[in-house]
Amino acid sequence: MVENHHSKLDMPSPSQTAASENATTVPCGGGDQRRTEEEVSRLGACTGSTLIQANVPPLFCFSWFRFESKGLQGDPDRRTSTRDRRSSWGYVFILVNNCLQYSAYYGVSTNLVNFLKVQLHSGSKAAANSVTNWQGTASITPLAAGFLADSFLGRYWTITLFLFISVAGYGVVAASAVFYAGLYLVALGGALQPVLSSFGADQFDAESDEEERRRQSSFFNWFYLSIVVGSLVGGTVLVWVQSAHGWRLGYGIPALLSVLAVALFLAGTGAYRRHQPPGGSPLTRIAQVVVAAARKCDVEIPTDATLLHECDGDDGMSVIQGSRRLAHTDEFRFLDKAAVETAGDKARPASPWRLCTVTQVEELKCVLRLLPVWACGIIFAAAYTQMTTTFILQGDTLDPRVGSFRVPPAVLTVFDTLSVMLWVPLYDRAVVPLARRLTGHRRGFTQLGRMGVGFVILTVAMLAAGTLEVARRRVVARHGTYTGEDGAGYVPMSIFWQVPQYVVVGAAEVFTFIGQMEFFYDQAPDAMRSVCSGLSSAAFALGNYASSALVAVVVRATWCSWIPDDINDGHLDYFFWLLAMLCIGNFGAYLLVARWYTYKKTAD
Repeated sequence: MVENHHSKLDMPSPSQTAASENATTVPCGGGDQRRTEEEVSRLGACTGSTLIQANVPPLFCFSWFRFESKGLQGDPDRRTSTRDRRSSWGYVFILVNNCLQYSAYYGVSTNLVNFLKVQLHSGSKAAANSVTNWQGTASITPLAAGFLADSFLGRYWTITLFLFISVAGYGVVAASAVFYAGLYLVALGGALQPVLSSFGADQFDAESDEEERRRQSSFFNWFYLSIVVGSLVGGTVLVWVQSAHGWRLGYGIPALLSVLAVALFLAGTGAYRRHQPPGGSPLTRIAQVVVAAARKCDVEIPTDATLLHECDGDDGMSVIQGSRRLAHTDEFRFLDKAAVETAGDKARPASPWRLCTVTQVEELKCVLRLLPVWACGIIFAAAYTQMTTTFILQGDTLDPRVGSFRVPPAVLTVFDTLSVMLWVPLYDRAVVPLARRLTGHRRGFTQLGRMGVGFVILTVAMLAAGTLEVARRRVVARHGTYTGEDGAGYVPMSIFWQVPQYVVVGAAEVFTFIGQMEFFYDQAPDAMRSVCSGLSSAAFALGNYASSALVAVVVRATWCSWIPDDINDGHLDYFFWLLAMLCIGNFGAYLLVARWYTYKKTAD
C-alpha cells in the first residue's frame, strides 16, 4: 500500500528518521510524499503511474491547501458519517450560483443579435453568424475547463477561476469597450458549467449510501431546473430592461449577477464537503495505454484477468489520485496488452509508457464506451435546435394577436421553459417512484433508458410540428393570408397552436439532457468526470452545426423548394418529416448502442 507520511507537525520516531535518509521524494500532487527505495522498487510501474499525476508545474502545487485543509478539501478519505452526509447543504450554493450565472448569460445572449444590429450596426446575416459562432464557442470551451479541473486545479479552483473570468467578461460587455473581447470572455467563463455540475454531484457520497445515491440523482434534475429558471429570468426580465431602460443597464445587471455568483460560491466554501483532487492529465494516461498496448501487440493476453498489472493506493483506491480502482471488462481486449507484465518490464526501470495498470486501461475503455452514446446525442441536439429556428419561421406566419396584444413568435419558447419547470418536480416526485415500483430499478429508469425516452418524446415533437405545418398550409390554401399592421402576411390561424410542440420539447429535455448530465458523470472514470461532463455541451454544439449543415443540404438538394424565403410557397412539413425520420433512425442506433453498453464497475 502507498502510505501517506506525517505532516511537519508530527515528531518522527528514530526509526522513521533512519528510513527517511533512504527515501525518494515525489514532488507536488499530494504534498511531500517520501518513500523508501524498497517501496519504490516494490511498487514498480505503480510509482511511474503516480509520478504522472504528481508531475505538475509549481503554479499548481497547492498540496498544503488542497489535501491538508478539510475546510476546502472536504474529507479526503470520503468516509464521513451518514449524519454528516445528509446534513451537507453545499449543493444549495451551487444551485443558486448556477441560476445566477444563467440569468446573466441569457440576459446577454437572448437579445444579442439585436444589440449587434442596433448598437454595432452589423447586418442581419453578420449579426446572426456572430451569435452562432459565439454560442458554438461557449459550448466547446467546457471541454477545456473540464481538462483543467481533472488534470491540475481540481474542480473548486477551476470554478473559482472561471467565475472571475466571467465577471471580467460581463464587465467589459457592460462597458461596451472592446465588446467582442468581453463577449468571448463570457463564453470562456461559461466553460465552468460541467465542472460545476460535477462538483455539485461530488457533494453526495453516492458510492456507499443508497439514500445519497438517490439524492445525487435528484440533484441533476434540480441543477437543470436552475438553468431553466435562470434562462427564464434572463430571457424575459432582463430583455425587457434592455428594451425599456437601455443597453447599459440591461448589460450592467448581468455583470452584477456574475459578481453575486462569485460571492455566493465563495461564501459556500465551508459547506462544500467533498472535493475531487486532480488526477493528472487524462490525455497522458490515455496515450500511455495506447503506446504500451501497441508496443506489446505480439504479447498474449492471459485468460485470467487477475494476472494483469494493478496496484493499490491508499484505502483500496487506485494509484491515480482521487480515483477508485476499476474492475476489468472484456471489451476492447487489445488494450489489455498494456497491463500485461513481461519479463522485459521486470528487468528494466518501471515506465508507464510500457506497463499500465488495469484501472488506467479501463479509463480508456470507459471513454470509448461513452463515445457512441455521445454521438447519438448530436442528432437529438440537431432536432432540439429547431425550437429556435424552424419553429420561429413557422410562428412568423401565424396569427399573433391576443386582443390588442401581439405575441412575438420567440416568446413561445417560454412554454418550453414552463414545461421543464413542471416536468422536473413531476419526474422527481411522481415519475421516478412510479417507475421504481414497475421496474424495480433504484432510479426508476436506467440512465440509458431515461435518455432513450427523451429521444422518443422529441420524435413526437417533430411529428407534431410537421402535422401543424400540414394544417397551416391547408388554411393558406383555403383562406389565403391577411396583411397585418406591420405589413407582413399572416395565416388566419392562432400562433398558440404551436404550444403543444414546445411543451413536448420541454419534456424531452427533462429526460435526455438531464439524463446525459447524470450518465456522463456517473459512467466517467473518477479522475475524468469534468472532461466527460463537458461532452454534453460538445454534443449540443455539434448538434447546432449539424442542423445548419442539414438545412444547407436540404436547400441545395431541393432548390429551395422546401425552405424558401416565404415558407407559404415551400414544404417545411417535409423538413419536419425528415427530422422525425432522422430521430427514429437515431433511436434505432441508440438501442443498439444501449444494448451493447457495459456499465462501469469498480473493483471495491
